[in-house]
Amino acid sequence: MNMYLHEIKSMRKSTIIWICAMLAIAIIYFALYPGIVEDAADFKKLIGSYPAAVRAAMGISIDNITSILGFYSMIFSFITLCGAIQAMNIGVSIISKEARERTADFLLVKPVSRISIVTAKLMAAITMLLATNVIYYAGAYILASIVKTSHYSIKVFFMINLALFFIQLIFLAIGMVISVFFTKLKSVFPISLGTVFGFFIIGALIDNDKNDGIRFISPFRYFDLSYIIKNSSYEAAYLIVSAIIVIAAVAATYLIYTKKDIHAVS
Repeated sequence: MNMYLHEIKSMRKSTIIWICAMLAIAIIYFALYPGIVEDAADFKKLIGSYPAAVRAAMGISIDNITSILGFYSMIFSFITLCGAIQAMNIGVSIISKEARERTADFLLVKPVSRISIVTAKLMAAITMLLATNVIYYAGAYILASIVKTSHYSIKVFFMINLALFFIQLIFLAIGMVISVFFTKLKSVFPISLGTVFGFFIIGALIDNDKNDGIRFISPFRYFDLSYIIKNSSYEAAYLIVSAIIVIAAVAATYLIYTKKDIHAVS
């Protein structure tokens, strides 16, 4: 429990910063929504001039872009990018930080197993991601309720936001398994940003309609917001793949961490 609380405390400041950043993005874009609804025709014409790849990357559907859910799906591409970077940073750093901060020897001589160490860190990471999602969702719901011009499905709005948590779990797990392969990792940002932006760019190049199977390459394409809005559900195949990635990556983290030699940075 002490280890869990210590990790929570160490991630508190960065979590607050990420929450504020995501809410700031939501506030800026929601503030534009009333004006966009008034000039719906011109806005649709503008969005229609964007390349298909750009519209796909931003989750834009011209048919419902002026509805609150359609407009929010455009905002959400930036939110998921921020959330993925946050989760990846946590995943890469939470296991490797003892080596970077020269506290690995101190931690590993304690009467706790390596499995307990990984479990405490994993639970702390998930707790902070949950806190991020709960606070962000509350803020986004309030903003949507303020600027809405017509009724919208709260269930679908919640499902769109829940996709953020699923994507974060994937990148958290990927970050953790990547980190255990490094003996000495001095900085997490190059790995985190490179991985997240790499998947984001790949996702931007994927056409959901024509290359359905290729969507498995990028976690950013697992949750098609247009599909969620239309069907009020997720695509089962991508949920299953998401679960497999998370479970496999976490299991590999436990397996490798419990057997590897860990040294403090000299």
